[in-house]
Amino acid sequence: MFKKNVNQFLLNRWVASLHDLICVPVAIFMAFYFRFNLHGLSEVYIRSFVNISLVSLPIYSFLFWYFGLYRGIWRFASLPDLFRIVKAVSLGFLAVPLVSVVLFKITDVPRTVIVLFPLLLVFFLIGSRLGYRLLKDRRLRLRREEGVRTLVVGAGKAGELLLRDLLTRQEFQPIAFVDDDVKKQGLEVHGIRVCGHLSDITTLVGTLEIGLVLLAIPSARKEIVNHVISECIAAGVEFKTLPSIHEESGNSVDVGQLRPITLDDLLGRESVDLDQHGIASYLQGQTVLVSGSGGSIGSELCRQVAALDPKRLVLFEHGEYNLYAIDHELRRDFPALEIITVLGDVKNRERVDWVFRKFRPQVIFHAAAYKHVPMLEINPAEGVRNNVMGTRLMAEVADQYDVECFVMVSTDKAVNPANVMGCTKRIAEIFCQNLARKSKTRFITTRFGNVLGSTGSVVPLFEKQIQQGGPVTVTHRDITRFFMTIPEAVSLILQAGSMGKGGEIYVLEMGEPILIRELAEQMIRLSGLVPEKDIKIVYTGLRPGEKLYEELFHKSENLQGTAHFKLQLAESRPVEWHWLMQELDKLELTAGRRDVDELLQHMQKIVPEYVRGTKG
Repeated sequence: MFKKNVNQFLLNRWVASLHDLICVPVAIFMAFYFRFNLHGLSEVYIRSFVNISLVSLPIYSFLFWYFGLYRGIWRFASLPDLFRIVKAVSLGFLAVPLVSVVLFKITDVPRTVIVLFPLLLVFFLIGSRLGYRLLKDRRLRLRREEGVRTLVVGAGKAGELLLRDLLTRQEFQPIAFVDDDVKKQGLEVHGIRVCGHLSDITTLVGTLEIGLVLLAIPSARKEIVNHVISECIAAGVEFKTLPSIHEESGNSVDVGQLRPITLDDLLGRESVDLDQHGIASYLQGQTVLVSGSGGSIGSELCRQVAALDPKRLVLFEHGEYNLYAIDHELRRDFPALEIITVLGDVKNRERVDWVFRKFRPQVIFHAAAYKHVPMLEINPAEGVRNNVMGTRLMAEVADQYDVECFVMVSTDKAVNPANVMGCTKRIAEIFCQNLARKSKTRFITTRFGNVLGSTGSVVPLFEKQIQQGGPVTVTHRDITRFFMTIPEAVSLILQAGSMGKGGEIYVLEMGEPILIRELAEQMIRLSGLVPEKDIKIVYTGLRPGEKLYEELFHKSENLQGTAHFKLQLAESRPVEWHWLMQELDKLELTAGRRDVDELLQHMQKIVPEYVRGTKG
């Protein structure tokens, strides 16, 4: 198929070239014909016509190819093509008389012919192209009458480029634009009128029998996206969007880029501008280890690190299938990268020591953790062993082997924790912060909220409940959470690793907290359904250890800005090192005995702000 397309393309170029060369003698003959008032030519002027044609053909053949007349396709002839024709003919207008007189001593060509010839040639070349385009457009419009009637939202640059592509496709029939810009109302873009504002979508869908609405505003705010979705759902019409402005590559816009509107569009997360040089400087050519590499955050860390040209990437994961999946993906996408796959547990001292001794990692991203709040409420000892003791072991071994940088992934639930999960992560933060004061290793902590689509988050749960027809379960009408996308969170983790000197807690800017109730409603609408009508929302009450709202920093942490607008710095709170080590030893022994009451008391001693069972 590819070879066939290439052959057809070359054939079309040769046919176009032949057409243009035929136009040259025709234009010369017509110039002579008009010069002599449409009368026949004498033998002298017939000889002049032949001579000037023989001179013009090779000159114009070269100029047509030099100025790229055959780079474009006649079907899409536009102003750049017309400018190329004018430039080629203009240069020929100077070259042909000069060559005719100097080299071939042709002097019996009337000056009127010399002037008329290039004008007629431009007319023939441009006219044939525009005529061909008009003919193809007319045929396409006739064929496209059966295409889906389409309304385009946004009559700006992206909308105009999208419309160009829609007009070439049989399966679409563009009918109208809508745009909130008052100045654009009533105007036409390629013959398609701007018929109203975004609030008119529902009405226009009915009156114009629209079957598809396309959002062509890459920079659209979440309020606009929500409004368009609401209008489309009210009208019962399908809707799609172009990629957001930070997803785009280049200036091309076409139908192939259209995709369904996603939750990311609704939440309106901004793109993250990173200091790529700073990130590359501490990862490029290094041996990087990612613990928990098969998890939601860990696997994305592996993807982004792999793209930054490390010397070696060590995947450390206790889940066999998750490890297999990310290993298979990375080997497929980065065949030149040395990937070490280690099945193991961060709580296993012999295994952890072997990994560090064998591969000598220089940068560690510690993403291994138990994070499901209700699960750890009923299994607190395992939460302590994995999240606290596993982190302590990884950090101590990193210090022992002089690792350059150790980045721990934490959570907003570590601030004023009301559950076991948050408290275990806070203890891990305290240990890493204070170990940094004694170690050559840069121990850095990153803290952020919920991640869209991560394992155990509400998004996959809501998706499953919606697919089953509901109800969607929300614990409380007023419960809020911070959200960000997985790639955004990981990008900022990498950025924090490049900035930290050791002992810092970097708090990722999460935007405004989102009502979980509104998140559920948005996801129901994305499925083309109406909340409370098609899918019910049921409030089940707060679960053990669950708070109505999360916080990103403690009031005593003295939050400060950094060089990156999406990263803030929480001031660390030092504790006496000998006391901390004693308490951690007691905590480990208590976890081993599975004495839950004593375990929780020890946790509260290390983290005084931890209040068991808090629900506010």
